[in-house]
Amino acid sequence: MTIAVEIGYVLLVHPSVPANSVQELIALARSKPGALNYASSGNGSAFHLGMELFKRMAGVDIVHVPFKGSALSVNAMLAAEVQIMLNGTPNGVPLAKSGKLRALAVAGARRSPLAPELPTIAESGLPGYEMSGWFGTVAPAGTPAAVVAVLNRGYVRTLHLPEVRERLEGYGFEVVGNTPEEFASRMRIESQRLARVIRDSGAKPE
Repeated sequence: MTIAVEIGYVLLVHPSVPANSVQELIALARSKPGALNYASSGNGSAFHLGMELFKRMAGVDIVHVPFKGSALSVNAMLAAEVQIMLNGTPNGVPLAKSGKLRALAVAGARRSPLAPELPTIAESGLPGYEMSGWFGTVAPAGTPAAVVAVLNRGYVRTLHLPEVRERLEGYGFEVVGNTPEEFASRMRIESQRLARVIRDSGAKPE
């Protein structure tokens, strides 16, 4: 029916990595194929696919190191066991602002309200790159379009109530509330875009 909220991702590196921008990271990775590694929260996770998309578009060889969950991957980054990762902006931005990690860019189509000073990866040298998480609500297959429309209007109206929006934004979410047609288009485009990444990388969910 609708995407309720979107959660942004941020590209992080360990402070020991000599790169202060996406372009510098790409140049470093190209100069040292296979020497850098990146953490993810597990095989087939959104962070895994996001970094594989980054690798494919940038033409770089960075080694994937999967962990069983986001917390373990972050701990490995803090300990410099891995050097690069994508993480959600609600967790990643505070780590960057504390100086424990360095944020290079956000991965979504727009800059994040949590860190408006950070450019997007697309505007930092990889035009067309986009990766973010979202939570949506769906109806059973075969639900009449008229019923879906009524449910969508009520759901979207609730999402935009000031107290609901404030609570969701407090968790670091961006409220969306789009139409069923926009939601279906988003799912179709993302499925097509990531299908090649999954095929080329051999990514499988754990």
